[in-house]
Amino acid sequence: MDPQTVILHVRFAPNGSVVEISERPPTLSPQDWFNTLSFKAADAYQTLAGGRGVFRLTRAGVDALRAEAAVGTA
Repeated sequence: MDPQTVILHVRFAPNGSVVEISERPPTLSPQDWFNTLSFKAADAYQTLAGGRGVFRLTRAGVDALRAEAAVGTA
C-alpha cells in the first residue's frame, strides 16, 4: 500500500446509520461526513463485514474534502 494512502474507518449501527467515522471534521456529524465522502469519493469505499467499511484516499484528498466541508458549513 502507498504510504500516502489514508484509510478512513466507518462503523454503522444496526439501522444503517453511521456511528463512527475517521478524520471527521468537528463541524459535521458522522452521518454527514459519510454522506460527503460517499458523494465525492464513492469509488474509494469498500464494504466490510460486521457493520463496517473503509474509504481509501490519499492524504491530499482527505485534506481537500475536510477543507471543502469546513467551508460548506461556515
